[in-house]
Amino acid sequence: MQMDMGWQYQHRAFTGRLRGLGVTQSMSRKGNCLDNACTEGLFGHMKDEFFRGRDWDDFEEFKRDLEAYIHHWNHVRRQVRLKGLTPVEFREQALREAA
Repeated sequence: MQMDMGWQYQHRAFTGRLRGLGVTQSMSRKGNCLDNACTEGLFGHMKDEFFRGRDWDDFEEFKRDLEAYIHHWNHVRRQVRLKGLTPVEFREQALREAA
């Protein structure tokens, strides 16, 4: 498990708690956004496509819908940057070509 960089994540109490839970922080140098660019992009799409304008009555309903969205993202949603393939199709193609 990794965490993003931020001033609040550098406090001794917080970092000690993470170590106690076995969590490894991802701490790059200041100004280096390349390590989380993919994650930021995914969360941007999630905000636009999944969260915006929606409310859930309970956690189980939210969890069910989030799992369905993740499945849609990986298996159904075609992406221009992946040459029109879904992430699963892109990965399977790369694995076939590497074999």
